[in-house]
Amino acid sequence: MDSGAIRRRLGAGLAVLTASLLFAVAAPGSAQAAPAACAGRQVRMLPFSTGSVLVYKNGGRVCAVTVQKHPGTKRAVSVGVQARGHVTVRKSRKHARSSPPVEVYAGHRCVRVSGSVGSATYTSGWILC
Repeated sequence: MDSGAIRRRLGAGLAVLTASLLFAVAAPGSAQAAPAACAGRQVRMLPFSTGSVLVYKNGGRVCAVTVQKHPGTKRAVSVGVQARGHVTVRKSRKHARSSPPVEVYAGHRCVRVSGSVGSATYTSGWILC
């Protein structure tokens, strides 16, 4: 191969790489189905009328996030997690999809989670004991 053919192949490869990077940056939200804000495995999905509270566990840490049933409309979305014997940690925001994640160290304690989307709320009993 002469140097001109090598340059053409490198140029074509660079063009393909650039196009694929632009495509990946241009449409990141279209492939996202659910928030991946919490580490660990999902252990519960607690549905209510306007959304669901997703509960994840990673070792002794419990993380929860509230997602809307019909995303797209900005509504007040909140989530709270309380380990037995401790205070509730809450976060909320106005968002079109989900609440910010809340993570607490529960160890081997039971936890209570709560979530709301708009005016509808959900509060569990003591779970993950």
